[in-house]
Amino acid sequence: MKRFGDTYFLYGSMYACGYEWYVPNTPWCGFGVSQAPTPQGPWSAPQLLFDPTSWDPWSRRSWQATCGGTGQGCFNPKVIQRSGWGPNDGVYVLWFNAPRHYSDSNANAYNVMGCAGPAGPCGPGVSPNGSYNKPSLGVCAGNGDFGLIERPNQRPAIVCTMPGATQLNLEELNYSGSGGTGQGVRKVANMGGPIEGPGGWWDEATQQYVLTYSDQGCGYCAGTPIGYATSPSLYSGWTAPGNVGWGAPAYGRRIFNGNSCGGQPRTVTVLDGQPWQIIDLWLGTRNETAAPTHLVPLDYQPQPGLAGDGQVWRPPLTLDC
Repeated sequence: MKRFGDTYFLYGSMYACGYEWYVPNTPWCGFGVSQAPTPQGPWSAPQLLFDPTSWDPWSRRSWQATCGGTGQGCFNPKVIQRSGWGPNDGVYVLWFNAPRHYSDSNANAYNVMGCAGPAGPCGPGVSPNGSYNKPSLGVCAGNGDFGLIERPNQRPAIVCTMPGATQLNLEELNYSGSGGTGQGVRKVANMGGPIEGPGGWWDEATQQYVLTYSDQGCGYCAGTPIGYATSPSLYSGWTAPGNVGWGAPAYGRRIFNGNSCGGQPRTVTVLDGQPWQIIDLWLGTRNETAAPTHLVPLDYQPQPGLAGDGQVWRPPLTLDC
């Protein structure tokens, strides 16, 4: 969810046409956006950001074939605006991932389109500002979930999961917001995984960047732990609470909720200065048409204590489900 002007926009993957995860030749329904005057609604019926049957310039086939042919899908539509950084021209930019790009050729799975507005349409041939780019990425070169971290008057960054490496990486976006610069950090806070569903924000009060993520990762899970990491700088200095003890789980103290309100973290958004955790309340099925989206406010309050100090540990974040 994002606010542009006086309107709120909710972006997501559509399922109602019959998409089923990892079922070959399943229909791919595309990405939808709904609009509302407040986060509480009323929300409009979703409209497509681009035609699911349109051409995929990278693979030279339709997006329907790319996203539905193997059933791997395409996910995580996220829109940012070039405002206060780069060209500062107000153009809206759509990012999403197409895992088949990675499985076919080991190319990164991410895709970038220029859009006519915050509700689209997006992609080549759209006027104004329509475009497509396969981003050049050095640090986020995989196909996993991703988030986009924004801070006023600075270039955004992509935070990504790395398939097979069970880690989070961060990479600065380039001048146009359509690729990466190669500046970033690999294996944030030296965490292992599997980890997915990352998102983050700049916490002005504590002068810290805060990341959240699904810890551990799995597909369409109805209850996964959610963890965190922090840093005063976006591209260095990341830490997450460690643990001690024979056989102690590495993630034991970095988790701040054990089941994410009965869902799975997707990412973080900041609305009117307030960070919100976006959670998918999955049904655990291959088609998730009826799965709700749940937003929970986040408030980062640093706490003292180290693993092994013999004191009560209170995580600096909570989910008030």
